[in-house]
Amino acid sequence: MRRRQLLQGVTASGTAAVAGCLSRVWNGSGSNVVLDPPADRQFDSDELPYPAHGQALPAFSLPNPLSGETIATGELDETLVVTGFFATCPAECVQLVGQLVGVQHGTIEQDIADSVRFLAITFDPERDDAEALREYATRMDVDRDAGNWEFLRPEDAETAQQVVDEQLGITFERVGGEKSERVEGYDFKHLSLTFLVNPDGYVERTYRTEQPDAEQVLTDVQTVVERTG
Repeated sequence: MRRRQLLQGVTASGTAAVAGCLSRVWNGSGSNVVLDPPADRQFDSDELPYPAHGQALPAFSLPNPLSGETIATGELDETLVVTGFFATCPAECVQLVGQLVGVQHGTIEQDIADSVRFLAITFDPERDDAEALREYATRMDVDRDAGNWEFLRPEDAETAQQVVDEQLGITFERVGGEKSERVEGYDFKHLSLTFLVNPDGYVERTYRTEQPDAEQVLTDVQTVVERTG
């Protein structure tokens, strides 16, 4: 198995570290990515508060309560699609995860599902236990039989803050107390980000939208799979 040479990131217990870098270049391009910079980008990657084109995705390790396994990104060798969400989100996350499920179905139809791994990380571990995530997977039409979709659940709110907010830059803020206007108990204000990451752990695309274009994302995924295979 090809392993990314990244230093150990956040472990299942929530210990943080810094990711290292690789010297691999793809197809003689002199770059660690295969996709060109986004045509519409307004800032260089190092000016953004989240991982972007050509930067290493911070390494982390989190449990999947549905499978009982712990997923360590530094040990994966697939193309990754990574995002953050919470299951009781009434609008933004439904659109975001719905689009990514469309991408997942596309990878199955294009026979590249074994080369792609989807990592959906909840930042609401208090409510998003195994039962809630199982119901959410059914409701969102995630194809769990494909074996390439992981629901990841930090063990506590502190670890969620470290991984999702501080490392990945998917900022979120818990709002509400006993009852909010939108969700019983509390809600979240949050940024919607999705990362497309090549098998060596470098970000090819960061989609900053709650409704990424599933067709475009699938095209980008196919390109990365084909050119890094």
